[in-house]
Amino acid sequence: MAPKKRPNMEQPSTRVTRSSTQNGNSKPISSDPEPPKPKRIKKTPISKAKPEVKATVESGSKGIVVEHCTQCRQFKIRAVKVKEELENGVPGLEVRVNPEKPRRGCFEIRVGGENGEKFVSLLGMKRPFGPMKALDMDKVISAIIEKIK
Repeated sequence: MAPKKRPNMEQPSTRVTRSSTQNGNSKPISSDPEPPKPKRIKKTPISKAKPEVKATVESGSKGIVVEHCTQCRQFKIRAVKVKEELENGVPGLEVRVNPEKPRRGCFEIRVGGENGEKFVSLLGMKRPFGPMKALDMDKVISAIIEKIK
């Protein structure tokens, strides 16, 4: 035999349908509707001045900057090669690759900051980057190592 139904003690909730709201016979669900939430105001981004990270070069060590364009992988391949060879060739040498935003079509190897001695400076090259590909990087690297020592 099936169990008997339990009497439902709860009040049946009034169902609101489109047709019942059109008839006007239904009572409003709440007499005081919630006011709409205020729109969020976008906060203006607070531009915190980024502290420039300048690598301090000790008096005994020297710093080399390799600036290469990010337009083509050929620049990066040569820059990484120069960095690795210089760090292996001269102990205590600090080599930085693109410490600032690089210029377009540029491949430059120099000492220290902007006004340092330039070992290689190829600026404003157009594709297919002939002057850079014509460089013998092994000779350039060995010449830089000799000048530094």
